[in-house]
Amino acid sequence: MFNPEVYKERRDKLKKSLGSGIYLFLGNNETPMNYPANCYHFRQDSNFLYFFGLDIAGMAAIIDIEDNKEIIFANDVDMDDIIWMGPQPSVKELAEKCLIFESYPFAKLNDYLQNAIKKGRKIHFLPPYKHDNIIYLNSVLGIPFTKMKEEASVEFIKAIVEIRSVKEEREIEEIERACHIGFLMHTASMRMVKPGMVEREISGIMEGISLTYGSVPSFPIILTKNGQTLHNNYHGNVLEKGDLMLQDAGAQTAMYYASDNTRTLPVGGKFSQKQKEIYEIVLQTINGSIPLIKPGITYMDVHLSACEILANGLKNLGIMKGDIKEAVRLGAHAMFMPHGLGHMMGLDVHDMEDLGQIYVGYDENTRPSNIFGTSSLRMGRELKEGYVITNEPGIYFIPELIDIWKKEKKFENFINYQKVEEYRYFGGIRLEDDILITKNSSRILGKTRIPITIEEIEDFMN
Repeated sequence: MFNPEVYKERRDKLKKSLGSGIYLFLGNNETPMNYPANCYHFRQDSNFLYFFGLDIAGMAAIIDIEDNKEIIFANDVDMDDIIWMGPQPSVKELAEKCLIFESYPFAKLNDYLQNAIKKGRKIHFLPPYKHDNIIYLNSVLGIPFTKMKEEASVEFIKAIVEIRSVKEEREIEEIERACHIGFLMHTASMRMVKPGMVEREISGIMEGISLTYGSVPSFPIILTKNGQTLHNNYHGNVLEKGDLMLQDAGAQTAMYYASDNTRTLPVGGKFSQKQKEIYEIVLQTINGSIPLIKPGITYMDVHLSACEILANGLKNLGIMKGDIKEAVRLGAHAMFMPHGLGHMMGLDVHDMEDLGQIYVGYDENTRPSNIFGTSSLRMGRELKEGYVITNEPGIYFIPELIDIWKKEKKFENFINYQKVEEYRYFGGIRLEDDILITKNSSRILGKTRIPITIEEIEDFMN
């Protein structure tokens, strides 16, 4: 936890943005893997962590505006718990750690909410993503399961997004720690990428480093010789000389702040000429987009500019052709980059995505695109000082997508399908850094940038 005053200050700031009613925070419960006593690694709800800091299962809290109350609801441990877990602080002691001085057993939450409903008071809640919390809200508030997300409080969501989007200095320090762990993970992998290695041997070491220095990875590690599959979590392939291995992985600190980086490596330590040519385009795209990232610019505009850099590089290789600005406007480039340039990052690797991406990544002036590729951009809104985002361009040759578009003669004015066929089994290359928006510009997070140029990677691997 941070100092207790941090959580009180955050709640006080939140209350200034809230209207009337009761605002409900549901923490997470333990999640069984295959039977009740064998659980996944516990992860507290990020909003609960942000405003209360208590990394304990089975907790809830309310902020009651009219009655000016903040209450924690949870159960004290009994002797059976102590036998298996050892002595634990009381709920009263835990609540005081975040400067809340009223607490009750969890069952009292039901009474509190039912009493408020009888009085016609509004209960605000956030979109639930855990099934046990969905069931709880259904039983207490009577909201149908199918309407749970649409009944969530937009006012509550927007108030939290506004506060959590701008990272405090202490949060930036935690993210820097996560980036350092990520550096260790990625460079350890670079030492291991040799012919004959199985992907899981490398991903296992990376995961172990994250656990050693902080917590579990910030998301399931993507490590694959089939980089054309964007989120490939299968780790059973044997690496062969000449393969490209894409590794997209991030760490979490013990306080759950995330990093998220991607590098693409040549198995055997040397890129082929063909691999170098595509790699350099992705490198030019990530490096060329960084100077564009600053306050007052929308990330939608940065994304489109990055796509133009990428498409121009492909045009120079004869893979694309024609008017590149028009090609990007229509989405022809998405044959090769069918995703957005990045997303918010913080306590969640896709920060606050549980609250609804439309509220996190967009605003009243910038709305999502319906163009293939750009429609997958999670973060499009105007950038502000204190935002932390990812910058992750890539080029992929997806045989199934090539076949469909070629058969449909889609974007023949912009795509040289004959040339594309030369790259059918190339795979994919993605590069990714974490970026902090500063007062007038931006900077890459992490004390040392993970090796990224062809020369840096080949030198490091060899």
